Amino acid sequence: MIDGVNESINNLETTKIALFKGKQIRKILHNNEWWFSIVDVVEALTDSAKPSVYWSAMKARVNSEDGIQLFTICKQLKLESSDGKKYETDCANTEGVFRIIQSIPSPKAEPFKRWLAKVGYERVQEIENPELATKRTRTLYKLKGYSEDWIEKRMRGIAIREELTDEWQKRGAEEQRDYEILTAEISKASFGVTPSEYKKLKGLKRENLRDHMDDFELIFNMLGERATTEIHRNENSRGVPKLKADAKAGGDIAGGARKKLEKRLGRSVVSKKNFLKNPEGKKRLDVDSISR
Repeated sequence: MIDGVNESINNLETTKIALFKGKQIRKILHNNEWWFSIVDVVEALTDSAKPSVYWSAMKARVNSEDGIQLFTICKQLKLESSDGKKYETDCANTEGVFRIIQSIPSPKAEPFKRWLAKVGYERVQEIENPELATKRTRTLYKLKGYSEDWIEKRMRGIAIREELTDEWQKRGAEEQRDYEILTAEISKASFGVTPSEYKKLKGLKRENLRDHMDDFELIFNMLGERATTEIHRNENSRGVPKLKADAKAGGDIAGGARKKLEKRLGRSVVSKKNFLKNPEGKKRLDVDSISR
């Protein structure tokens, strides 16, 4: 399960994507367990063109027939939408989704239950043995066609990101919005664009930006984040304003190195290329989970 590896050791609520028979299902780690977008589950099981309408009607029907309020098993969590923005979305954990499935007449219900159980079981395994998550990540990146060299850089980038977000949590950044602001500061200074602008440049929507960076982009991204971490520690930074200043300083270090390389190469490191259009090797496979 490639996205079982957190980009934050602190269990940041970041949207991941899983695939069930070609259908994208957003999920998020909340209180150390997976929570799934209910409208995505509905769409996967019913092929409805308007899954949100189906979900609303279903809640009313179940309440009328069985006297059960399905919303009581849901939480509203912020998930990234196709426009790149995050919205409050009805989500349910594994147990809740099993209950919802009971009220959806679909031939896909049984295979979906097996898929859901597998996702939940893998998460339990990863909590008990974090190395399993890393191994699954490497395996699925390979299945998707990424080269060994790229995978090594990506895995190192994940570890560096974990160190950074650990520092942010310890030093006063609390809300998801704080992490987004700090990440944007590093990106702007490193590449001249924010993550949302970068995704738009590459033609990405719900896909993870880092999964579509080339070697140089990954390297400068790591440099900006690693430099920021070291500045935090060296200056014992506290509070979001200081963390924000540090983030810009760390990004400036990466940005300065990037500009020197670009001057020598005579081209921009910031690229429109992405893995969707430029696979590195093997044909992309329809695996059950795709990376964050």
